[in-house]
Amino acid sequence: MTLSDSMLAMEILAPGGPDVLQACARPVPVPGHGQIVIRIAWAGVNRPDALQRAGAYAPPPDASPLPGLECSGTVVECGPGVTRWQIGDKVCALLPGGGYAEYANCPASHALPIPEGMTLKEAACLPETCFTVWSNVVMRGRLKAGETFLVHGGTSGIGTTAIQIAKALGARVFATAGSAEKCAVCEALGAQHAFNYREEDFVTGLREAGGADVILDMVGGSYIARNLKALADDGRLVQIAFLQGARAEIGLGELMSRRLTITGSTLRPQSELAKARIAAEVEAHVWPMIARGAVKVVLDSEFPLREAARAHERIESANHIGKIVMRVEA
Repeated sequence: MTLSDSMLAMEILAPGGPDVLQACARPVPVPGHGQIVIRIAWAGVNRPDALQRAGAYAPPPDASPLPGLECSGTVVECGPGVTRWQIGDKVCALLPGGGYAEYANCPASHALPIPEGMTLKEAACLPETCFTVWSNVVMRGRLKAGETFLVHGGTSGIGTTAIQIAKALGARVFATAGSAEKCAVCEALGAQHAFNYREEDFVTGLREAGGADVILDMVGGSYIARNLKALADDGRLVQIAFLQGARAEIGLGELMSRRLTITGSTLRPQSELAKARIAAEVEAHVWPMIARGAVKVVLDSEFPLREAARAHERIESANHIGKIVMRVEA
């Protein structure tokens, strides 16, 4: 297939607020060995995109400087060594960057088929959240059926996905959220109870419930010590972000006496092979959950690609429930 030489993209002019996202023309990427080029239909919007825009989350050295970590669309070129995909295949993919554009390339092993019955718009909401939740809650946190799970920010893209996956695994699920409306959404998705953090103490609630075996946290700061108190013996705290800061004072004696684990990860800097392994697990375990209706996309809003600044204003407002996507017209 012959592609045009240039494409529409949204670049970050300089670190700053949403208004630094500006439309530009960029060369269409060329696939390297083991890579595919995707004509993007929809691009997911995630908090790491906003952090990159603000200058707080630099892309890996070999990644596109354009923001955008997930997309859905059509395979239009296959590099040498690609065997699974063919031109014309519909896929969704985890990207190292470059999703805010009409075309992006990525390792072929980081792309997955569109789940049966899902639209391209819905599928664009899956890769970043599903890879993050599965790799941290299950692969790292070792959540099992019958255990108790707590996720903070239950109505974020990560939170809505985590609630559903944990519920589908057979865990007892709790969440935190900042309003009665958001708590009701968490409970409708499968949480046994959602704590309104403005009115309730999740530590007291979890301790009364026997403690959490796994906590997925992106808040950090003062929540770190509180999370440890909310854990059951042998519990695991999995940290994926630090909205309140990465420093906290904790008593290591409690970790030792109660055999607690603090772990965590970020997805983007991991190796191509590590992310390929996560992709394989997500396809094997989460895609069947989607097929049987146990995991669904919670979609908050959509914007045209050229209005990426508005999408960032929405995600940073903390008013959104679920995922935000951008419509891309190639």
